[in-house]
Amino acid sequence: MTVMFVNMRRIGYLFAFLLSSVVLGFTANFARLFLPHINHDFTIFALVPPSATIFAFLWILQFSQPIVEVTLHFFISILWLAMGAWSADMIGYVQCYTLQDQQPTTRGSISAQSYCYEMKVIEALSWTLFVLFVLFLVILITLTSRAGWFGELPGYPTEAIYPRAPMYGYGQSYPMMGGYHVQQLPGHSVMVQPGINGGQPIVTHMPA
Repeated sequence: MTVMFVNMRRIGYLFAFLLSSVVLGFTANFARLFLPHINHDFTIFALVPPSATIFAFLWILQFSQPIVEVTLHFFISILWLAMGAWSADMIGYVQCYTLQDQQPTTRGSISAQSYCYEMKVIEALSWTLFVLFVLFLVILITLTSRAGWFGELPGYPTEAIYPRAPMYGYGQSYPMMGGYHVQQLPGHSVMVQPGINGGQPIVTHMPA
């Protein structure tokens, strides 16, 4: 279950990273065409959500902790919500295929139809990324609340994983496999260590 969680997490983050890169490409093109005099408020803000998302993923790769990820997911989801709402306000319910005129730019003009289609793509991807990050946030909070991930040693538990039955013998280590409680041996103390690379935690009974 832990390995599946880590793999699905990576796939989800990669998908969001790629979508953010696409949005950043469109918004960077808008910045080249429109700044500093045309649609400057929206164009400047449109660079923020995809840039913040890419930066957040790079940060998570270096400092992956539940509280960090939850905080980043929350703020990034707000950015994408604002991006989706602002994009919808900018382009509205315009039917792009009916447009035949030109969209002014700082260097001349471009096809209004092309501009409309690009705005539609930005709007759609913004709402998609908002939903993705809300989903990431809900899943992460749900799993960490079940596993007690907050405040514990590093690792990637996805549910409460505890040993099935005690294994007798001094200093004997075994992975935490299932059940609900760590059964402490008489006269022994319990030491819990994080698993390697997100693996299952290791419980060791040591003579007291």
